[in-house]
Amino acid sequence: KRKLQLSPEQCSNFYADQYGKVFFPNLTAYMSSGPLVAMVLARHCAVSYWKELLGPSNSIRARRTHPHSLRAIYGTDDLRNALHGSLSISSAEREIRFMFPEAILEPIPTGQRARDYLNLYVKPTLLAGLTALCKEKPADPMTWLADWLIEHNPNKPRLQHQITEEE
Repeated sequence: KRKLQLSPEQCSNFYADQYGKVFFPNLTAYMSSGPLVAMVLARHCAVSYWKELLGPSNSIRARRTHPHSLRAIYGTDDLRNALHGSLSISSAEREIRFMFPEAILEPIPTGQRARDYLNLYVKPTLLAGLTALCKEKPADPMTWLADWLIEHNPNKPRLQHQITEEE
């Protein structure tokens, strides 16, 4: 997630595939008129999933045909449709690199690679947490487990040097 404001030139570069279309000047002017929030959705079939949540690009049409879609709810018209969604995996990769130049794009593991990852990195900590949960028997097990997992996250940054009051 990143909050930023694009210049008209940056918007022109981002929407270069729309260059020459009638709406291009209005699009770049609108998209550079204020801050925006860029986010990356990481999941299996992310592009098609996000497109389904967005609904049609024209918010007016979205309200008729997909009334529960994000653009139907938050958009106002064809230009101010509230949200952007990549049209394909290749455009998503290009757009992620544009908005997050420091990001390292890695494919989401599936099948055996996903099982191996879960067995190596998730299962040991989750099993320890569930075992502790069974022993503790808290009144609110979901919250207790969530707190336990945060506290026992093996990837949580740890301070090597403890600060004392004299420092």
